[in-house]
Amino acid sequence: MSCLRPTASQWPSSRLASGLVGLLALAIVAVGCGGGTTESVSVDGSSTVFPLTEAVAEEFMEDTQGARVNVGVSGTGGGFSKFLRGDIAINDASRPISPEEIEKAAQNGVEYIEIPIAYDGLAVVVHPENDWVECVTAGELEELWAPNSSIDRWSQLRDDFPDRPIDLYGPGTASGTYDYFTEAIMGESGASRSDFTASEDDNVLVQGIKGTETSLGYFGLAYYENNAGDLKALGVDPDQPNSGAPCVTPSAETVQNGTYRPLSRPLFIYVNPAKVTPTVETFVEFYLQNAGELASDVGYVAMPDDAYDLALERFQSRTTGTVFGAEDVDVTGTRVEQMLRSAMSDTAASDTTAAE
Repeated sequence: MSCLRPTASQWPSSRLASGLVGLLALAIVAVGCGGGTTESVSVDGSSTVFPLTEAVAEEFMEDTQGARVNVGVSGTGGGFSKFLRGDIAINDASRPISPEEIEKAAQNGVEYIEIPIAYDGLAVVVHPENDWVECVTAGELEELWAPNSSIDRWSQLRDDFPDRPIDLYGPGTASGTYDYFTEAIMGESGASRSDFTASEDDNVLVQGIKGTETSLGYFGLAYYENNAGDLKALGVDPDQPNSGAPCVTPSAETVQNGTYRPLSRPLFIYVNPAKVTPTVETFVEFYLQNAGELASDVGYVAMPDDAYDLALERFQSRTTGTVFGAEDVDVTGTRVEQMLRSAMSDTAASDTTAAE
């Protein structure tokens, strides 16, 4: 008897159509056909990270006879609530652990290993024949997409733009891409005007934008790169006059090197070391060894190889605590490998001082 399971390719083209399953728990089970199971791996958390964890889990279970990975989707905060109660081994997180969650972890005696696993990058795109805009600022995007925005013509956005309608396209409100864009641009997840053409299917957005000369929209960078011949990506100025590179075009390189801001950020899994069984350990190691290859398949940007090596070392050494969750750390445009390397140096120096 054959074993039938959905594959990553069978999920909707929008990486965050998975947001639609945000209230559901997906139990991904490797039946193994030969009977018998090992202990399961319990994962919950972010709908944004879900597609990557789901893809890794599928590959893991194909390679591991009888392994079982249960992946829930209750949001980053909901996942942390379960994680900090000790209910799950791994939390998927689209942001670092918050100061309140750090305090809760201490109160509950729950330690955590913070592991970056990929970058999330968004592209702001226009019609390929648009010849009046090459770059927008984060401030202009905020004005354009604000909940109370009345901007409906390009000339309202900038004086030297033509007096033509501006037709907006973007992900639907159930999408993690929508949540991320509004959080990065508006400072509040879900804060957005509603009078735009919305779809959970990135292909619908591509067709709309390339068919409307006055259009502007946004979606995941990987999907833009798959359709670069039909669209024009805009550079984004983070409104940081002294940044040295005021307008940066999105690409895997600019996301990885931290120059594309504010529409790039690292994604994480958090692991409870008290729940690292042999199966959990094997799964996390498999995750870090394969996430780079699978990231682009589900709409994300892989980290540099040395970042995965450093993250694996952090997990194998059971280094707990946060590198990215400090209150003074802005993770947009972060170079993960630099932060991990710096944290390792600080830990080594602290250990040396303690030994003396």
